[in-house]
Amino acid sequence: MLMKYFYDERLAQASYMVGCPGAGVALVIDPARDIRPYLQAAAQHGLKITHVAETHIHADFVSGARELAYATNAVQVLSAEGGAEWQYMRPVGDRVLLVREGDSFMIGAVKMEVMHTPGHTPEHVVYMVTDTAASRVPLGVFTGDFLFVGDVGRPDLLDKVVLHDGSAEGGARQQFRNVERFKALPDYLQIFPGHGAGSACGKALGAVPSTTLGYEKLVNPAFQFNDEDGFAAWLLSGQPEPPRYFAQMKKVNKRGAALLKELPVILNHAWMEADLPSRALVIDTRPLEDFAHGHVRGTINIPINETSFCTYLGWYVDYESPVYFIAYEQDVPTVITALRSIGVDNVRGVFSPSAVKDATGVIWQIAPNQAREAKLKLLDVRSLEEHRARRIDGATHIHMGDVLRHLDKLPRNETLVVHCGGGVRSQVVVSLLQRAGFSNVANMAGGIDAWQAAGLPVVEA
Repeated sequence: MLMKYFYDERLAQASYMVGCPGAGVALVIDPARDIRPYLQAAAQHGLKITHVAETHIHADFVSGARELAYATNAVQVLSAEGGAEWQYMRPVGDRVLLVREGDSFMIGAVKMEVMHTPGHTPEHVVYMVTDTAASRVPLGVFTGDFLFVGDVGRPDLLDKVVLHDGSAEGGARQQFRNVERFKALPDYLQIFPGHGAGSACGKALGAVPSTTLGYEKLVNPAFQFNDEDGFAAWLLSGQPEPPRYFAQMKKVNKRGAALLKELPVILNHAWMEADLPSRALVIDTRPLEDFAHGHVRGTINIPINETSFCTYLGWYVDYESPVYFIAYEQDVPTVITALRSIGVDNVRGVFSPSAVKDATGVIWQIAPNQAREAKLKLLDVRSLEEHRARRIDGATHIHMGDVLRHLDKLPRNETLVVHCGGGVRSQVVVSLLQRAGFSNVANMAGGIDAWQAAGLPVVEA
């Protein structure tokens, strides 16, 4: 058996290729929308991708299952669990194998067994893998968003993203039963999770790529509970805010993403000035410093070199409106791949940095000591958990994803200083506020980290 690991840093998302070299065939589990790495790996090892499997209907990225299946003429392996409301709805003509609890299928000499693990989502399944050419006992489990390193998948996304009221409590209790079931499985099983540290599909994911079930039984908090009520209370507390784009991902992945098109053309500066639609969202992907020193007014700064680019963009993108972006030429393919990974397909064009050479927009960077001495109003745009754990006394807290919905709570007639942890999220928000017409707004350089490093007081939980 051959196994390859793929990881998208911007989405903290893992996918896997399982191959049988003897039979020359392979399966890919939870592929990203950029399918080139899988095609390259298959070609490198002389394998034909015959199956593409998903563990569930993803909320945080556009699945590449349909794209990869069409490129390789493979079968899509999808869950038939979860009831009528949570069934996949692939277009007529797609080759689909629907699987349930207890089903199994072969990839050459590699056996894949299906286990239904609802909780994160109702249809969620995991795949237990056995290399039958080497052993009769299973090697490990591809756990998707059920079990992570040091954590389990959150059960509240349907409540918060799909507005499926009341599902969080039931999902938490289903996760308890999943964990109880896995407690009875052998410790030697390797665990191959669907996400790593930084994913919003859990609250405390570990940074190592894989683990063993025995290790998780020892250290994962989820395995330390023996009572369902205590487990559910623990799992539902402290979950991070899910980005707003998650709702769109659920819709896209249930039906299967549209197949990809060609890259947009590079547009010139004159076109930008004359013809850019007023509703258009223009993302300036240049580094923070470049944007601060000069940008086109009304554009939003989300640097492509930030690993959270997709998450930040996902708070603000309108999937019904066109999107444009500014990027250095070498960054254009990376930006396109990142946009498509969260379903931003309505990209009308790309501008080179020459489009901003005469731009007059700037962002005032203020040092923590200056802000304190001038007694300026502070806006904290970090998560609620971060704010509760460590905050600047008197600062207003609004999560970065909610700022546009609470503009009426912010002053327009006095200087507002925005801060986050290190200065990135706050600059994103400053650019948003400038777009919304705020003129007296500044970014706190270095964020609360710089504030504390300067010896200024903070309130800690």
